[in-house]
Amino acid sequence: MASANRPLLRANTAILAAALLACAPQRATTQAPAALTDSAFAALVTRLSEPSGYFDTDNLISNEDSYLHPVTTLRNIGTTGGVYVGVGPDQNFSYIAAVRPHAAFIVDVRRDNLLEHLLFKATFALSRNRVEYLALLFGRAAPGDTAGWAAKPIDSLLFYIDAAKRDSAAEALARERVMAEVRRLPLELSSADFETIARFHNTFIAAGPALRFNTFGRAPQPYYPDYRQLASGLDRDGRQAGFLATESAFQFVKDLEARNLVIPVVGNFAGTHALAGVAQWMEANGETLSALYTSNVEQYLFRGEGGFAEFAKSVERFPRNAKSAIIRSCFTCGGGHPHAVAGYHAVMTVQLVDRFVELRQSGQLGRYYDLVTTGLVTP
Repeated sequence: MASANRPLLRANTAILAAALLACAPQRATTQAPAALTDSAFAALVTRLSEPSGYFDTDNLISNEDSYLHPVTTLRNIGTTGGVYVGVGPDQNFSYIAAVRPHAAFIVDVRRDNLLEHLLFKATFALSRNRVEYLALLFGRAAPGDTAGWAAKPIDSLLFYIDAAKRDSAAEALARERVMAEVRRLPLELSSADFETIARFHNTFIAAGPALRFNTFGRAPQPYYPDYRQLASGLDRDGRQAGFLATESAFQFVKDLEARNLVIPVVGNFAGTHALAGVAQWMEANGETLSALYTSNVEQYLFRGEGGFAEFAKSVERFPRNAKSAIIRSCFTCGGGHPHAVAGYHAVMTVQLVDRFVELRQSGQLGRYYDLVTTGLVTP
């Protein structure tokens, strides 16, 4: 009898094993949290941040007129998902919208950049869509039917903001709502921090979409784009590719912000704490780097003794895959650079991280010029 029942027993055992396997928690392709609580977000910002450094610009918006050109290259490579790491203000949102990462870290030596990202975070939280975001950021009254604006092109939204008359009541309400949302976050902010955030918001309100990148002690350059140009900018395929170009791009960034997965950090790219901490977070959460946007920070790192070498070590620590990429801008490359585009001042390049590590370890990146001309992905 026992012998006759063995096939049935083996079959039942196999069925039970399959059932248990189906019920067991499966290892996901990504282990990044679906969201961070406000307190976990604040703790992560604090834990990863370094003491603030100095840079001689307000850097409220980018001065890279061609910043969207890499979007085409990233699309062609297939760079997507993972963790995005960048520097500076809201041009990061356009790269985030293009790459669709699971989390993003914005690492900048200036504490002011962290504070500006809190301004953006609050504005995202209070806005249901693009036109509400722009209206709140620039202190204008939103149109009555904002839902009906979802399909409108970014040019129409900017035209609305330009045409809207400045109104002291609308501006005061925008300031009040944004600051209340910032104060809701459990971050340790000083009175000076709140004053800085208010000053940044006032600058957006006063300048409107004509706001430009500003430097301290140097006259602004005529080729600096204004907010309007950046928001309506084109990729190499001639598409408007900014995060405000489409409602779906905006909503992706808004959702990531709502889940506290756009994490601003005060950190020096030549430091040993912030970038290393981001790499550790990625390792702990089973993630890989999708894109690293350095702007032209490496140009300054080459000027500091050991700065670039320390940065390169940090990049090598990032978990990565064959499509992990570095996005750079170059203002000293000139029109002779093979990736220069006529009519644009900044030259944008993309390089695979694997290639960067290979060149670095073989001693082929001894100068900044080598960095911005060697081993680049063809657009």
